Amino acid sequence: MKKYVIERDIPGAGGMSSQDLAAASRKSNETLAELAPAIQWQHSYVAGDKTFCIYLAKDESTILEHARRSGFPANCITEVACEIDPTTENGGVS
Repeated sequence: MKKYVIERDIPGAGGMSSQDLAAASRKSNETLAELAPAIQWQHSYVAGDKTFCIYLAKDESTILEHARRSGFPANCITEVACEIDPTTENGGVS
C-alpha cells in the first residue's frame, strides 16, 4: 500500500473536545472497517481548522471513498514519496 497525507478542512478542529475527537475517530474507524483491507489510518495531527491524517491505502480513490462515506473532507491528498528524519544524514531514507 502507498502512504498518503490527507489535509482536511474542519472548522474548529483544534478546539474540539476529547468527546468530539472520540466520536470522529469512531466514525472514521467504522468506515475504515467497511473498506478494509484497502485502507488503514495511522494517525492524525489536529491543528487550527485542519487535520493532517496519515493513511496507508491502495490508491487515492479509496481515500476519497472513505471521505465520502465518513463525511470528513479530503481537501488535499498527497502521496508520500519517502520519509526522512534526523538520522537521514547517515544515509537512511525509507
